[in-house]
Amino acid sequence: MTIDRAGLAGFLRQRRVALQPEDVGLVRGARRRTSGLRREEVALLCNMSTDYYTKLEQERGPQPSERLIALIARGLDLSLDERDHLFRLAGLNAPARGPTGPHVSPGLLRILERMDDTPAEIITELGETLYQSPLGVALTGDRTSYRGPDRSIGYRWFIDPAARQLYAPEDHSFHTRVFASGLRQIATLRGPGSRAAHFVNLLLAQSKEFRQVWEKHEVAIPPVVKRFVHPDVGTLELHYQSLADPERSHRLSVFTATPGTESHEKLQWLTAIAATSPTHPTPYQ
Repeated sequence: MTIDRAGLAGFLRQRRVALQPEDVGLVRGARRRTSGLRREEVALLCNMSTDYYTKLEQERGPQPSERLIALIARGLDLSLDERDHLFRLAGLNAPARGPTGPHVSPGLLRILERMDDTPAEIITELGETLYQSPLGVALTGDRTSYRGPDRSIGYRWFIDPAARQLYAPEDHSFHTRVFASGLRQIATLRGPGSRAAHFVNLLLAQSKEFRQVWEKHEVAIPPVVKRFVHPDVGTLELHYQSLADPERSHRLSVFTATPGTESHEKLQWLTAIAATSPTHPTPYQ
């Protein structure tokens, strides 16, 4: 496929002008005269230099990579149809629309972006973290930086002992059942050639504990309350709720504490810690 520089530039300009600062979590200044977003604002949202983004709008520069086009699609809050169109304009094949793809729907992402005071994350059906709220990072650490099967918390649970350090030891056996039963449900749903089935085969070969719990044939045990053991604030007992995006098989997972409890007070302390953090994680690419 050949890049359509004029079409790409025109589409980017149109989408940039159509977006308002408040649409993407930016503050509108009192003296703002620009219609839509500025180029430097889009570049910031897309995690790239203003110079590089400007060249795309001016029909200049090298052909962008798939990774850069994916960043632009997220930064400009594109729908799946718009994302696919952007890829084709850039001379690239659009990513498959499989249920576990990393492209998060704009609506689900907007909800997450408004959760500054709540631990929350967007995950795939395999437990791969795509985005986290600032308080989510403060609670569990940056979970977006893993690659390969390690991206899945369910896989890490059986392979990496460090994955269990954040959870109360007396709850480990229950979490073992939760992760194994959830993986069984997805592997059955997606079939023998799926990524879920691949994870199952890896774990059967590498983890005796997984083989033992797998033989129980349990399916989808839902976690309701999770106890976290945080290095700074101690044990927190948090209620778990989930909002599903059935089209993409993504979930927005939210953790809350009962008002007036010790866990609620500790969550406020954690909010203060999160506010002093100098950086936020880069979403998974």
